[in-house]
Amino acid sequence: MIVLLIESLYFFLPAYVANMSASLSKNINFLKPLRVPVDFGKKINGYRIFGDHKTWRGLISGTLTGTAITILQLYLYNVPYFEKISLIDYKEVNILLFGFLISFGAIFGDILFAFFKRRKNIKPGSPWIPFDQINFVIGSFLLLSPFIKIEIGMWLIIFVLTFFLHIIVNHIGYFLGLQKNKC
Repeated sequence: MIVLLIESLYFFLPAYVANMSASLSKNINFLKPLRVPVDFGKKINGYRIFGDHKTWRGLISGTLTGTAITILQLYLYNVPYFEKISLIDYKEVNILLFGFLISFGAIFGDILFAFFKRRKNIKPGSPWIPFDQINFVIGSFLLLSPFIKIEIGMWLIIFVLTFFLHIIVNHIGYFLGLQKNKC
């Protein structure tokens, strides 16, 4: 079971990094010009499409950092331990496409569920359990599934693991002053 958890974490690491770096990018000065909302402030039926918290800065930085992690995984694949815990053969996949799909998918899932949150009149940053914890898994799953075949059982492990990891990481971020909410 421990091996399955490690394999899941390693496979989904680019999405985790993409998701975290999107929110942490607000602290990087040279990215400040990109803090424009993805929806450009537009509304549908009186509600913002996504809200001010979903910016081009987060979308671009998350996608690029997650893709960079997949490139690192490609190089690490030459190390026997990393080859053993890899769910995919990093030498056989188009690494840039894979990196883009898993990373952008994570950001896409977060933005997609922001759309649903606005429709339910839930304020940005307010918790929406369990969707806040797994939205980026859903996005990556939707974009990756047509191209990368991972067993559904492994996706279920990723969903459950991510749910709990997200809560733990957000609690740590909250206590460090990096997050406004614990969940």
